[in-house]
Parts: sequence; structure tokens; C-alpha cells
Amino acid sequence: MLADSRSVIFLQVFKRHNPATAEEQEMMENLFDALCSCLMLAANRDRFLRGEGLQLMNLMLREKKMSRTSALKVLDHGMMGPEGSDNCHKFVDILGLRTIFPLFMKTPKKMRKAGTVNKEHEEHVCSIIASCLRNLKAQQRTRLLSKFTENDCEKVDRLMELHFKYLEAVQQADKRIEGEKHEMVKRGEILDDVMEDEFYLRRLDAGLFVLQLICYIMVEISNSGISQLNQRVHQILNLRGGSVKVVRHIMREYAENIGDGKSEEFKESEQKRIMDLLENF
Repeated sequence: MLADSRSVIFLQVFKRHNPATAEEQEMMENLFDALCSCLMLAANRDRFLRGEGLQLMNLMLREKKMSRTSALKVLDHGMMGPEGSDNCHKFVDILGLRTIFPLFMKTPKKMRKAGTVNKEHEEHVCSIIASCLRNLKAQQRTRLLSKFTENDCEKVDRLMELHFKYLEAVQQADKRIEGEKHEMVKRGEILDDVMEDEFYLRRLDAGLFVLQLICYIMVEISNSGISQLNQRVHQILNLRGGSVKVVRHIMREYAENIGDGKSEEFKESEQKRIMDLLENF
């Protein structure tokens, strides 16, 4: 399948230049979408790696052009899951952490002007960091964790800020959904599995998926063996009236819903890994 390598080649023109017309912009976005679709197939992750797709996306993030938003989405697709392990390691090797963490600390104004919703930006950035925490080993993992200790753990502070932001959004969505369920029961309607799935999708869209990623990062860095990170996470939780119990509940719900398109073996091993992390949180 050559679509992924061709997309990378065609997209190089937008590395340092914005599309000149609306038609060019649409073509650029279509190429990025095609590349994301290709990267859903595990075999194409290796082609993307060998074709230096990571380097191109990293350059696009640094150049601050219109392509930056879509490059973030492509990186997310290329690094997620166990199939993204090689790409995660390469991303650290090409100094990608220096690019991604400034985007984690603050949503760039130009992205907001381009119409990118903050939630979409924060979702992709958190997903990339979560993928790195899941996949990185040895020296590359150490380099990632050291980022969280820099400047008096400022990135942990930002992580916790995002945690409470999305927790509030999800709690508001849950209240609306509970109200709807109550009205349905009063009308004698049955809450079947289809309705429950629909409500869950609405919760994900309201911010639950981003919250799950944030909680996963919290749990991972707390289990890193770096006491400074564990202490900071729990300190801020306590100061702001947060709850370890709530974080555990969010992660258990996340673990229960793992497995879309994955084998039963992967689902069970991933669930066990997450539960083991929660035991020490």
C-alpha cells in the first residue's frame, strides 16, 4: 500500500508554505486525512517510519504553518497502540519531546485562529504523550519522565489543570444524561444497551476520552519510581479537593472499554497492566 508514502511526499510542499487557495487547503487536509487512515493499518506504521514521516510532521509542528494542526493528528495516529512503539522511540530520538511539550503547556494562538477546537488539540497532544508513556523503554522513557520534573514539575501542574478542566466538563455532561435517563424511565421507556452505548459516546465527546488520557498519564508518572512526580500529583489532587477514587473509577471504566478491533488476548493483557498501575496509585 503506497498511499501513505505518496501522501508524505505530496505534503512536503506544505512544510514551510501555507496553501495559497481554498482548493489547496482542502487538498492538503484530504492528504492528511488519507495519511491518518493509512496509519490505522499496523503495517503502514513501519512505512511511515522508514519514509521519514515522523521527521516531516515534527518539522511542520515547529514551522507553525497551517499544516501544524493536521501534523499533530498524524503523529497521534502513527504512535498509538503497541504498533506505534518504534515510532515513539524514533520521535524521542529526533527530539520530538522538545516540540510536543510546549504544545502541551499551552494551545498556540494561531491554532485557535485557524479554527481548531482546544479540545481537539489537547486530545492529540495528550494521546501522543500517553502513547509514549505506554511504549517507551530504557533511555527514551527516562528522557520522557525527566520532562515532567523540569522547572519544578510545571508539566505536572499543567496536567492537573487539564484534569480538573475535563473532569468538570464530564460531570456536567453526566448530570444532563442522568436527567434524560430519569425522564425516560418516567415515560416508561427501556434503557437498552444501544441507548447506554449512545450515552457513553456522548460522554466521550463531552471530554471523557481526553480525561481518560490525562488520568492514564497521571497514573503512569505516579508509578514511574520518581517520588517527586507521585507526590506532586497527589498533592495537587488534595489541594483542589480531587479524589484518587475518582481517578481509579475513570481508569477502570477506560479499561473495561478497551478492545475495539483488538484481540481478546491484547484486551486482557492491557486491562491487567492498567489495573496493576492503579494498585500503586
